[in-house]
Amino acid sequence: MKSYREAGVDIEAGNLTVRLLAEAVSSTATPAVLSEIGAFGGLFAADELGPGKVLAASTDGVGTKVDLAARHRRYRGLGIDLVNHCVNDILVQGARPLFFLDYIATASLVPETVLEIVSGMSEACKAVGCALLGGETAEMPGVYMPGATDIAGTIVGVVDRGSLWPQTEQLREGDLLVGLPSVGPHTNGYSLIRLLLERHDADEEMLEFLLAPHKCYLGDIDWLQQRGVQPKALAHITGGGVIENLPRVLPDDLGARIDLGSWEVPRPFSTLAQWADLPDDEAFRVWNMGIGMIVVADRSQQPLIEELGLATVGQLASAEASERVSLVGGWR
Repeated sequence: MKSYREAGVDIEAGNLTVRLLAEAVSSTATPAVLSEIGAFGGLFAADELGPGKVLAASTDGVGTKVDLAARHRRYRGLGIDLVNHCVNDILVQGARPLFFLDYIATASLVPETVLEIVSGMSEACKAVGCALLGGETAEMPGVYMPGATDIAGTIVGVVDRGSLWPQTEQLREGDLLVGLPSVGPHTNGYSLIRLLLERHDADEEMLEFLLAPHKCYLGDIDWLQQRGVQPKALAHITGGGVIENLPRVLPDDLGARIDLGSWEVPRPFSTLAQWADLPDDEAFRVWNMGIGMIVVADRSQQPLIEELGLATVGQLASAEASERVSLVGGWR
């Protein structure tokens, strides 16, 4: 054996990948970025963060959606998925993104594929003013199956200590739950989705729905606040659905009642639930079912919420009465 390439790792392909990514990554740089592409670590100036500032960080991936996207060569959407998921996770705490770092692993490096993924990340980062500060691309034959790719990312943001969500001490029984619509399953439930697609034929509408990039809710929350809606808490509806995610931002003595008929569940979710023969509680645990973010707002804001045309999907209730999250009514 005379080269690393014979063991399955192509160093030249790695170098080419870095050169291809340079423009996409540098286009997200903000004045606070002090490092260049290729440095061992990313540098971000903290001079203007100031007293009372809190850093918020989150790491996540996009799960087995990578397999479905790879089958249809929709790699760019995966980069958008990853960034937006992470932005939403720290948005729940009130934080705004500062910078993002990515990790891409594959059996055999294809520079054009990595470029598509990172271009998606770049697009999503620029949309929210976040610097794509650095990352790692790993070629690991024998660990990953041929053609397989996995991605993960870490985001760091900042929030004033006095603006942290949830405002736990302000949450009350009767507070309204405002649902912000999703655009698909986002990045969750794809192990079941892939199994269902092996047994059922999906039309183009279904595939577009399943591959739609994860929605970013930063602009929606800004829009709500600018119009006078003041959230007490946000819940990002990811893996575990509304049943598992809403209680994460509630005190132990509060749960929630979800009125299933209060919004129109997108037809593809109904089809998936029918294909899998899932009862309501399981379907709403596997997928977001059309609601990607829930805003908890005071009941006094109901007239404003109705004026803005927002969907009120339920209300907070005592934990004893609701068993944390109870589903009321029907949706099929």
